[in-house]
Amino acid sequence: MAPVLSVRGLTTVFDSGQNELRALDGVDLTVNAGEIVALVGESGSGKSLTGFSINGLLPGAARVTGGSIHLGGADLRRMPPREMRHVRGGRIGMIFQDPMMTLNPVLRVETQMRDALRAHASLSRADTRRRLVAALSEVGIAAPEQRLRAWPHELSGGMRQRVAIATALLHSPELIIADEPTTALDVTIQGQILALAQRLCRERGTALVWITHDLAVVAGIADRVSVMYAGRVVEEGPVDAVLDTPAHPYTRGLIDSVAASQPKGARLPMIPGRMPLLSDLPQGCAFAARCARRSAVCDTVRPEPRATGAGQTVRCHHPLTEPAGAVA
Repeated sequence: MAPVLSVRGLTTVFDSGQNELRALDGVDLTVNAGEIVALVGESGSGKSLTGFSINGLLPGAARVTGGSIHLGGADLRRMPPREMRHVRGGRIGMIFQDPMMTLNPVLRVETQMRDALRAHASLSRADTRRRLVAALSEVGIAAPEQRLRAWPHELSGGMRQRVAIATALLHSPELIIADEPTTALDVTIQGQILALAQRLCRERGTALVWITHDLAVVAGIADRVSVMYAGRVVEEGPVDAVLDTPAHPYTRGLIDSVAASQPKGARLPMIPGRMPLLSDLPQGCAFAARCARRSAVCDTVRPEPRATGAGQTVRCHHPLTEPAGAVA
């Protein structure tokens, strides 16, 4: 069965006026029906930009310059802007980190959801209202008729995010891109939203790209994970394999920096240094300057993806699946 989303060699650049800054460099991503794939990495790694590139929501200074983006066999890069507007919101749903980016504070919930529904479907007023009530009920909102009449500021953060999810699901999209949608929520509400997303994906067969920096969220929701660094996917594979036996030193560093992974009272390990600037990316491995397994080849040769015995794919000259003595 063909994947819902297939991204190959995705390259996105920012025009700085004098030259192009490569923000995404050959990103590959595959998501099947009913599957949840997490994109994880530090701020600036390119995970959110990947989602915006797929959905055609790039800022004016950014543009996709290479690679392919296929949604159910349709090439989104070759699609005219008018046709892409029907795909966006219809076949692809988007959930943002802050639900107030989705909800207009001066419009009632019903007005906003109705506009989103009518953008891609022609329904009578009665059918429209029935669809909106059903959508809010599906995401666990009690008294949906009352909530439709509410203003966004009258709803809690978790309730607003449920409205955003319901809006994204109105047209039963094939793919949903969720850009850190639980970051601003407390832990209890976050768990409810994660369980809701999993249930809806399983029941509807919707493909979901979940963008996050939180490895605890990744462990709880994802089927597969892609770890990004400096605009490249440095490791990908089944979530249990990647989190239990990471192959890339950067992935290992992210896992070690989670408090729950360390003994109580122990100092948290830190990845030294910082991510390189887009204007000063090294010739070889972008992570080399921060890596304890660095060798001469890391500074001059860009690592290509390679398979490991644990089912992952990793971009590293000296993966953790090899003994330390193999590092020259």
